[in-house]
Amino acid sequence: MSYKIIQPFSLADGIGLNQVRNEIDTVLNEGVKTILLDLQDVTFINSSAIGALVAMHKAVHGRSGKLSICSMRTQVSLVLKLSRMDQIFDIFANKEEFQQKNETSVI
Repeated sequence: MSYKIIQPFSLADGIGLNQVRNEIDTVLNEGVKTILLDLQDVTFINSSAIGALVAMHKAVHGRSGKLSICSMRTQVSLVLKLSRMDQIFDIFANKEEFQQKNETSVI
């Protein structure tokens, strides 16, 4: 099984969110079903970003795919836990943990 890593710089504005949405659509159209959002560069997340993440999750899941998250900073992790998004997404400490769990190859 192969996967694609998407590493956004920001999810705090519409531009960053649209870039991630577009990249996810492109990856899905290429036939990749497993996507890893690497959030190591994301320092802030707000309610709009949470809503967008849920919409992205639904879009990926609706195409028989899987959207996982890794490398979250403390503040981002806390917001996702408080909003119970940690129950929706598979969350990994880093890319290596994801790879070990999924035994996949990156595209």
